[in-house]
Amino acid sequence: MTSARKMGLAVAQMGPVNSTDSRAGTLKRLLDMLREAKGRGAELAVFPELAFTTFFPRYWMDQSEAVARYFEAAMPNPDVQPLFDEARKLGIGFHIGYAEATPDGHFFNTAILVDKHAHIVGKYRKVHLPGHADHRPSYPFQHLEKKYFEVGDLGFKTWDFLNTRVGMCICNDRRWPETYRVMGLQGAELVMLGYNTPSRNNSYHEAPHLPDFHHLLSIQAGAYQNAMWVAAAGKVGYEDGIHMIGGSAIVAPDGEIVAKAAGDTDDEVIFFNVDFARCDGPREYMFNFAKHRRTEHYGLIVEQTGMAERIA
Repeated sequence: MTSARKMGLAVAQMGPVNSTDSRAGTLKRLLDMLREAKGRGAELAVFPELAFTTFFPRYWMDQSEAVARYFEAAMPNPDVQPLFDEARKLGIGFHIGYAEATPDGHFFNTAILVDKHAHIVGKYRKVHLPGHADHRPSYPFQHLEKKYFEVGDLGFKTWDFLNTRVGMCICNDRRWPETYRVMGLQGAELVMLGYNTPSRNNSYHEAPHLPDFHHLLSIQAGAYQNAMWVAAAGKVGYEDGIHMIGGSAIVAPDGEIVAKAAGDTDDEVIFFNVDFARCDGPREYMFNFAKHRRTEHYGLIVEQTGMAERIA
């Protein structure tokens, strides 16, 4: 592995996608950002979770209504085909999240990786679903991913892409160290992440600054502890009146943030010329898994899900 293994990497932070916005208008924004990414030298552009729609799990509705309004029965489909066509024309790959309805009646929070020829080369379905499935009308907004989506069934796979190995995760996955470690063990040097994170936690009190802090803490720790790049793309601003944190960033294998979105309301593309040689030193020394990991002491990680009971 040499420093010649570089990639022009763009992260596309989206401003709000309101429920009243047209699909055509949202698609135009995605196309504009894809073109900007290419113009800045990117070979890959990373878009957020549920990029084509508002974050609809904040609303209670019948599953049939949610599927009709927000889910994609095929990918690509006529509503999104222009994004694939433009990627092929420009010669740029992209990662994007959407709500997936499968032909056999299953529903997932999904992300795909598309190459510069507009071929889907990878798919990931969100594993760590946050929130609740029951109706909580007293909440200012709800978080109903457990109602609308099933737990992802594809696991944390990796793919060889643009002379490196990459993986994907979605939103809440970034908070779990196992997410990065499983892909790190497969040799991933880049993990792509899309998210829609509100700046307010409905479940318990949290200081106002902590959602941004925890977001960056999670992606920086994942990058550092696995000597990998992390590209995180989110939404920002008031979407249907609910504030989203933004904070889209590119993090280096030493945990350093090398590019970060500055805006708090609008679409914004950030760029960095990623050098995968920066993975090599940490993987040879500090995080040499083969030399230093002690799996005989990690059994609880897979044998037990819940925490041990507190001592009375």
